[in-house]
Amino acid sequence: MSDKGFPAAAREALANTQQRRNLGHATRTIRAKRAAVVGEVADWEALRDAGAAIKASAMARLPELLEQLEASVLAAGGQVHWARDGAEANAILTGIVKAHGATEVVKVKSLASDEIEMNEALAAEGITAQETDLAELIVQLGDDEQSHILVPAIHRNRAEIRELFRRTLDDAGDLSDDPAELAEAARRHLRKRFLSARVGVSGANFAVADTGTICVVESEGNGRMCTTLPDVLVTVMGIEKVVPAFEDLEVMLQLLPRSSTGERMNPYTSLWTGTTDGDGPSEFHLVLLDGGRTDVLADPHGRDALHCIRCSACLNVCPVYERTGGHAYDSVYPGPIGAILTPQLAGLREGRTLPWASSLCGACYEVCPVKIDIPSMLVHLRGRIVRDAAEHGGVRGRLSGERLAMQGLARAFGSRRRYEAAQKAGRVGQWPLARGAGNIEHAPGPLHAWTAFRDLRAVPGEAFRDWWRTRSS
Repeated sequence: MSDKGFPAAAREALANTQQRRNLGHATRTIRAKRAAVVGEVADWEALRDAGAAIKASAMARLPELLEQLEASVLAAGGQVHWARDGAEANAILTGIVKAHGATEVVKVKSLASDEIEMNEALAAEGITAQETDLAELIVQLGDDEQSHILVPAIHRNRAEIRELFRRTLDDAGDLSDDPAELAEAARRHLRKRFLSARVGVSGANFAVADTGTICVVESEGNGRMCTTLPDVLVTVMGIEKVVPAFEDLEVMLQLLPRSSTGERMNPYTSLWTGTTDGDGPSEFHLVLLDGGRTDVLADPHGRDALHCIRCSACLNVCPVYERTGGHAYDSVYPGPIGAILTPQLAGLREGRTLPWASSLCGACYEVCPVKIDIPSMLVHLRGRIVRDAAEHGGVRGRLSGERLAMQGLARAFGSRRRYEAAQKAGRVGQWPLARGAGNIEHAPGPLHAWTAFRDLRAVPGEAFRDWWRTRSS
């Protein structure tokens, strides 16, 4: 996370009107598609409950399931590597690539590899990582950053992509901004990479402990080219992606496509278990990445963040994300899920302002396919960050004002006498501010930012306690 934090980054993003239009159009479209296909499923809430139960069970037995997964992969002819952090994961991958004399790898879209900055680590060793997902390719060609979990280039429109392809693709020709033409230009560019690559790299949507099966879902088919054509396949997977049994995919593969792309089923579901002679890669490596996940697991109130199946539904309904975009979060995981995941994975060292990047409206919880209570977790993390700051030199800036205000409220609410006195003081002090039907439209001082977007209700002229006393006496 950059030093300026989310508030300053969000102010910059809000000034980009073209990006706001792009995001607004895209998220509204995805929301509508999701609502339509979810409405077709009579037992959607039961599916959500089942998904939440599967993830809760997996996290409760994570060490056991990971050992079972390792044994299953080894039995199927694969190799398993354990990485405590991104540096170890990148070193393992680099070693595998160099051992096969390769200087280029083709990649399936992978948030885990983005999280550990795998492309940059490979480049430092003279190895090119070629993104093959269309949106990731757009980001790579534009030397840009991802702004969405599912659609990394959601902040770009067709005209911008056309100009980018014209500049960066040798065989782009005289492109229009027709989506089919743009996709065909990317396909021609990638085809030769698929056919020449010796090493493919993927992430994993799910890994099945009892069979060793890895599952990747996608919409384009480029991922399947990466996982079947190269001689060597390496999967870098966050340890939280494990599920106990193959039957669990029945639930997850209904929840994920509807929640992510608004489709009844995803166009491409790739499943592989180890290696098979004469079919696909002859060598398979699974890299199990911790990267702070065991620390998240240790927090009983924060561990539900590990239930996330990366569907992005929470981003598409979040009013904050829609206006600021993903770049303001300065994280591979933007939006509501990033606001609870990024600070935890980094041990509260980074993204300290992200738990405040939400209005706590609850829309993210309503659409989460595995029922992660993001609003409650945001409040929990706010408390952790404030307490951590107080223990290490005090709380500065915006948090300091909030802390003082909360302490004052706690003191007033902790005593009936003080509470009634505060009510009376509020009635007396509000008269220059209350207007019309008892609303305060323009509050002074720090509350001005609040009333810039909403009205405050004025303190009633008579409290319920006073009303009750007059009628009971």
